[in-house]
Amino acid sequence: MKLHTLKPAPGSTKNQKRIGRGTGSGRGGTSTRGHKGAQSRSGYSRKAGFEGGQMPLQRRVPKFGFKNPGKVVFKVLNLDDLQKLAETHGSATMDLAFFQSHGLISKKDKIKVLGRGELNKGISISAHAFSDSAKDSIEKAGGSTNQVS
Repeated sequence: MKLHTLKPAPGSTKNQKRIGRGTGSGRGGTSTRGHKGAQSRSGYSRKAGFEGGQMPLQRRVPKFGFKNPGKVVFKVLNLDDLQKLAETHGSATMDLAFFQSHGLISKKDKIKVLGRGELNKGISISAHAFSDSAKDSIEKAGGSTNQVS
């Protein structure tokens, strides 16, 4: 086998339609585009959502609700998650860089620590927000909380 002998498998390719090559070809004249109108002319491109003049779905369906541009979305970490991290990595301090390096958050994420589970040892934790129960549990276990802005 050599490069110059390669060709597609039989039946795997079709011949291209030769359009606009005279009336005898059967595809001359209007070149399969029909008569007049935008689609018959060069440069035509249909707008996104255009439905042939019918009222588009996007305008037929009623709009409702509100998207708050100022909403703050937190990534949630529970105490049992932090306990597992402390056991596997043996770290006494957990800050944003620690969480990021272990793939729990990305650079722009904000963290809120919630109170599900228990902590067995004192850990110093830095996060953007803490629930009251989480804060109490961390301090009972001998740890500390640091709220980052």
